[in-house]
Amino acid sequence: MKKLLFCVGVLICFVWNMTAQNTNTSLPGWITRPLSLTDCLNIALSQNATILKAKSDLEAQQGVVVQTRAIALPQLQATGKYTDTDQRLLQEPPGFSYPQPYQNWNAGVQIVQTIYEGGKMVAALRTASVTKQQALAQYQTVIADTLLGARTAYYDVLLAAQQITVHEASVNLLQKELEDQQRRYDAGTVPHFNVLRAEVAVANERPALIQARNNYRITKNNLSNLLGYNLPREIWEDIPLNLTDTLDAAPYQVDLPAAIQQALARRTELVAARKTAELQRLNVVNAKAGYKPTVQAFAGYNWVNSPYSTDVGEDIRGWNAGGQLSWDIFDGMLTRGKVVQAKALYEKSRTDVDDKGRQIELEVRTAYSDFIEAREVLESQQKVQEQADEALREARARAEAGTSTQLDVLDAETSLTQARTTQIQALHDYAVARARLERAIGEDMIQKPAPSKP
Repeated sequence: MKKLLFCVGVLICFVWNMTAQNTNTSLPGWITRPLSLTDCLNIALSQNATILKAKSDLEAQQGVVVQTRAIALPQLQATGKYTDTDQRLLQEPPGFSYPQPYQNWNAGVQIVQTIYEGGKMVAALRTASVTKQQALAQYQTVIADTLLGARTAYYDVLLAAQQITVHEASVNLLQKELEDQQRRYDAGTVPHFNVLRAEVAVANERPALIQARNNYRITKNNLSNLLGYNLPREIWEDIPLNLTDTLDAAPYQVDLPAAIQQALARRTELVAARKTAELQRLNVVNAKAGYKPTVQAFAGYNWVNSPYSTDVGEDIRGWNAGGQLSWDIFDGMLTRGKVVQAKALYEKSRTDVDDKGRQIELEVRTAYSDFIEAREVLESQQKVQEQADEALREARARAEAGTSTQLDVLDAETSLTQARTTQIQALHDYAVARARLERAIGEDMIQKPAPSKP
């Protein structure tokens, strides 16, 4: 019975694996095609949910612009009314004898143009323009932040892949050391303690490899989400992304004073803050308009039925034109309250502009400092891996000659793994620090591909 259950279990596992393999071969082509960093950024521009929502917000702001501008445009109105009255309610005035119509109707069309509204019209036109510029700046900010996130996620995947390679090499190295110590023990040249120590070293390194593989899965999930991919449900763990770029340590020179000046000129967050301040200033103009009169001109054409005939089809028609003025002499201090509020919000927005400028300068200085640190760490690691390889070679040679112990070899192997890990981490940190510095100074987050060599 146990053998039967065992066979059934093996058969189920075999069928399951075959199904998984068939499923993987049916994956859509877009998920396995080679992706450079530029490809990923372009995909994020077209598919990332945050960017798509920001685009919708930008389009919604276009509607706000149209509404704001409407105050300066003429209003065309059409009206009509029809009334059927019970004849018992109709009475002839004393001294008059003419039939009163019990059916009444009127219709008309009228155009109204505001001529003066205390500065509101000019402010509305300016507000429409500034609102459009503010919305565009906010949209560009979302794009820059999202592309920075996509670049960082791309580098995270490359780092995780390299960490797997490093830890696999370390496990293989330690496994070979274990096999060598086992052979020596079988030959009677080393004690069993050496074998145990090598087994412990291999066991201690395997969790790092397991963690590296998990990080690789997680970083690819994160990148896929930023790219707006709708992953097939048959993908359980490992997303088959094929990234073609590598962690690059290309030199990047930055002049800090010029970088700060560039950031203050280019950063869309500061542009949006300045537009907000300008809108608040225009709100002050709108609030003060309550102190001033409103002048409108109108013209129209009207149709009404004759008031002295019961023939509902007999009508009177004609045009009318004129102007009207209204002025709230005293509105219970309502306008004054609006002015006080608008002025306070304007001062707040001006303070926010100054504060935003200081924050951007601080961000540039911090990103620059992080970049310098990453560059110095990377430079310090350029020869460490070569030295660690040489140290391991010498440790093994000395162990073969009997002038050093197994512990020296294991220490050298650990140092080599640490050197490799630090090297790829330094490459990753350099790439991320550069991306954040470029974002801080307002540069284009999509890097142009290097020109091909002839």
